[in-house]
Amino acid sequence: MSDLDPTLREETYPLQAHLGFELTGWRDGWARVELPVAGHLGNRQGIVHGGVHATLLDTAMGYCGCYTGDRDRRAMALTLSLTVNYISQVNGLRLVAEASKTGGGRSTFFASGTLRDETGAVIATATGVFRFRPPE
Repeated sequence: MSDLDPTLREETYPLQAHLGFELTGWRDGWARVELPVAGHLGNRQGIVHGGVHATLLDTAMGYCGCYTGDRDRRAMALTLSLTVNYISQVNGLRLVAEASKTGGGRSTFFASGTLRDETGAVIATATGVFRFRPPE
């Protein structure tokens, strides 16, 4: 379910297109990314690979600190540190990562995120540190 302001929708980038996730919510200090569970996301055991969990959390946390509300004034960030805690296996058909900015300053910010499936079960949590990239 998307509550993303359509004027802020960005072009799909290569990794996003490959994995199939979508930014579905974004406002100051908060973001949500969603991904339907599909076979190409599986690991050797046939369950969603932990790297997919980390990618969704990293993406949501990066977006949550880069909201400007203006499509023509984009903010970008690089991940400096990412810690993921894997809690349970995915049983649902959709993954939902939500993240919030928890602090920071002019050049860096801190964020935390939670990955759930559509049943509400917590799959993983994360914290991260991000550095803003200078405008191009």
